[in-house]
Amino acid sequence: MKAATIKEIAIRTITSEAEAINQLRQFINADFVKAIEAIHSCKGRLVISGIGKSAIIAQKIVATLNSTGTPSAFMHAADAIHGDLGMVQQEDVVMIISKSGESPEIRVLLPLIRNFGNVLIAMTGSEQSLLTKQADIFLNTTVAEEACPNNLAPTSSTTAQLVMGDALAVVMMELKGFSTDDFAKFHPGGALGKKLYLRVADLYIHNESPRVNENASIKQVIVEISAKRLGVTAVTNEKDELCGVITDGDLRRMLEKEGAFESLKAKDIMTLGPKIIESDELAVEALDRMRRYDITQLVVTKDKKYMGIIHLHDLIREGLI
Repeated sequence: MKAATIKEIAIRTITSEAEAINQLRQFINADFVKAIEAIHSCKGRLVISGIGKSAIIAQKIVATLNSTGTPSAFMHAADAIHGDLGMVQQEDVVMIISKSGESPEIRVLLPLIRNFGNVLIAMTGSEQSLLTKQADIFLNTTVAEEACPNNLAPTSSTTAQLVMGDALAVVMMELKGFSTDDFAKFHPGGALGKKLYLRVADLYIHNESPRVNENASIKQVIVEISAKRLGVTAVTNEKDELCGVITDGDLRRMLEKEGAFESLKAKDIMTLGPKIIESDELAVEALDRMRRYDITQLVVTKDKKYMGIIHLHDLIREGLI
């Protein structure tokens, strides 16, 4: 197969699925609102079930809902009729996902759910299916055709299910006022979690905290920078308040300008108004600030008092870059 043909098939698939998603707009109707209201008022969980590819989509929707503050559980339709139905409690809302709404496992499961008396949401692409007729609420995910060239393999239909599930999750997030702080509680691992909870205070404490008094001699400045090996030292006053910083570059520029520097003090060569960050700010904000000003370190302060130095290498080590 030629490269041009391969690209053409891929583009056709993407276009077909994009059109299927766009068609979902017309299905955001009164029943969608009812589904949101039922889930929002639910005192239990949203139990989502399905079979085949729809079951895989159901698991993803459950994962999204749980991570965004809507308690949910996945129940495989085949396993449900062999004991897993016991997970459905009286206060739960049940949602069944199926393209046809007529799968044998779904047909067996439906009367059992109805007998329990739970609110039942159907997410299906068939308005006349048994699932649709038995459900209290109908979320329509009808697609004109599958992206599959034989119009058989679930492609556009499962994409539509996935997007409808995302729409439910995002609306629920906004209804609950789900914030980035809430998100961080449920995502403590990996780089994503670190971006949401890791703070400057967690990092700078592992570094040296070079500092000299504003009246320190140039020799003391050189010794402090060399000893702490960060290429910089803070300059503070008697109250530990930050006055400025002196970098290796400041020392080089001093040597170029001054013939004799024995009488100079730290305050004479320090850079005023250094870029700072508060210790309780997120580490990712430190990264953004370093990128914005094209620098590799920031002075850490707390209530105007000097605390230490955070370096770009600290952020790299934590995987934020």
